[in-house]
Amino acid sequence: MFENMLAKRMSRLGTETAFEVLARARKLEAQGKEIIHLEIGEPDFDTPVNIRDAAKHALDSGLTHYTPAAGLPAVRQGIADYVFRQKNVQTCADEVVVVPGGKPIMFYIMLALIESGDEVLYPNPGFPIYESCINFAGGTAVPLPLLEKNDFRLDLDDLAAKITPRTKLIIINTPANPTGGLLTPDDIRRIADLVRDTNILIMSDEIYDRIIYEGEALSIASLPGMKDRTIILDGFSKTYAMTGWRLGFGVMHPFLAEKVTKLMVNSNSCTAAFTQMAGLEALTGPQHDVTSMVEEFRLRRDLLVEGLNSIPGVSCRVPKGAFYAFPNISSFGRPSRDVADYLLQDAGVAALGGTAFGEYGEGHLRLSYANSQENLLKAISRIEHALGKWR
Repeated sequence: MFENMLAKRMSRLGTETAFEVLARARKLEAQGKEIIHLEIGEPDFDTPVNIRDAAKHALDSGLTHYTPAAGLPAVRQGIADYVFRQKNVQTCADEVVVVPGGKPIMFYIMLALIESGDEVLYPNPGFPIYESCINFAGGTAVPLPLLEKNDFRLDLDDLAAKITPRTKLIIINTPANPTGGLLTPDDIRRIADLVRDTNILIMSDEIYDRIIYEGEALSIASLPGMKDRTIILDGFSKTYAMTGWRLGFGVMHPFLAEKVTKLMVNSNSCTAAFTQMAGLEALTGPQHDVTSMVEEFRLRRDLLVEGLNSIPGVSCRVPKGAFYAFPNISSFGRPSRDVADYLLQDAGVAALGGTAFGEYGEGHLRLSYANSQENLLKAISRIEHALGKWR
């Protein structure tokens, strides 16, 4: 009955496989099977105490009512100050929109900008919601392959060749999910050179820019002539272990901020006041918990990559940021989704096939190392044993 009632646009809406695999893993756990979770992309650390205390104080102070749709003025200004300190982008509160999570910025920007016939260039493999939002808005999704031979960086000659008169938006994500790849400052400068004198906008997903092990993050918005044509997407989930708080923000030209705010009014009304105050404390309070978390992620990265590279038939590049490894398992000659399914069922290791992030992810798995070193060692042993049955 309902199939024939759905709007056609619903058929263009994708999903996020991580949550599907998590649900399957939970079912297996309910049946008594021990599962090591390497599928979900969230830090396994508690939200720092000072941030939780700020939320409690806000609740106790009565901050439980509506806020302005774009966010509390003090929080928007606090984000603007942070963006200047962290990204070297001079901005102001009028250019900031606070939203419940990072995804709304993707969704709202697509709805505000993209129409049928417009092309959006996006990284592939990449966060699957990019392609989903492009398709839902009626645009044409044009993949930019992130290949292992290029250390999972964009091929900038390929990017230049794919720009057409119909290109309206280019999405970049550095450090990247799922590869952990990092665009170099020269990469960022060349992308800026390609679009600076055009009508093309950039959506720069900088959600992982505090989780870097080698190299440096350069916000494209900080380059000459790029601030007004860049939409920065950022948030609190990864850096401050606040995934469940649902708190993110976008920084953009005031004209676009006004339109995105209108979409907020028509959908979420506003972001919860007490979570906004927690976010303000996150940005302005002590940062030692972030530093400690990143150092622990570095140790886990090194342990996991070394372990994966010791498994016959598996090779893994060293990720430069985020908290994902993207090992190559193509030597086994099986679709990556099938390999991931096999590891879940046979080894009790929940991972994602590379094609969960786009066609160019085939031949790879994504493993999140947001888990303890003990569990990572156990996962490596289980993966080696399971894959050994195929050799």
